[in-house]
Amino acid sequence: MTDTRAPALIPENPAFLNAKVLWVRHWNEHLFSFAVERPASFRFRSGEFVMIGLPGDKKPLMRAYSIASPHYAEELEFLSIKVQDGPLTSRLQLIEPGDELYMGKKPTGTLVLDALLPGKRLFMLSTGTGLAPFLSLMRDPDVYNAYDRVVVAHSVRRVSDLAYHDEMEARLAEDPLVADEAGAQFHYVPTVTREAFRNGKRLGAMIEDASLFTGIDGAAALDPETDRVMLCGSTEMIRDFAKSLEEQGFVEGSNANPGSFVIERAFVG
Repeated sequence: MTDTRAPALIPENPAFLNAKVLWVRHWNEHLFSFAVERPASFRFRSGEFVMIGLPGDKKPLMRAYSIASPHYAEELEFLSIKVQDGPLTSRLQLIEPGDELYMGKKPTGTLVLDALLPGKRLFMLSTGTGLAPFLSLMRDPDVYNAYDRVVVAHSVRRVSDLAYHDEMEARLAEDPLVADEAGAQFHYVPTVTREAFRNGKRLGAMIEDASLFTGIDGAAALDPETDRVMLCGSTEMIRDFAKSLEEQGFVEGSNANPGSFVIERAFVG
């Protein structure tokens, strides 16, 4: 027999939903994914985030997590770093199927189709766990209806940090809803900056030397008239890219005023 502990259940809190953990996948010592049951009343748009947490000393300890599942999914998937001394992630990384988490009732966010103007190519540029909202969007049929080309570029430090690499490398071939569309329209551009890999350039450098656009129909540069850009990742990356995009004529969008690029301001401050 294997040693298994009883599920860690948590008291109900009127401000949050109790969500049951379905599965956990540890990519490496710094990165893991998990999924929870989707409450029947929970609605969200692909690309949005929600608060996730556990009981604290006096009140629940909550953090914002992008939902990695598309809006129609029956389970809610998340991608998280592990911070050994982090108030939440030091505990969250120990969850097992059957455990319960707190989840906010109202998802929100700007990394959504509604915040972008119509265009021809959608570039989703991410570092680290900033990939999460793009995992949601790349599996949403509405994205392929809205854009001719859908590009996910993911920059990480180590090869093992390339979560979901095989699925994206195969152009979502096993996805029941978007396999055909992704096979023709989806492009995956991974890069690893601190270990040997076929591509070791940073995202900014790939745009400057046009290597980001290899094999993608259209100009070998970003065009504010026809290209749309989403940014998610480190604060430094987002601020640098946002400045560069604005200098090229891109306009930041929001749910109220769609534009040619969007960032998630809740994660930048």
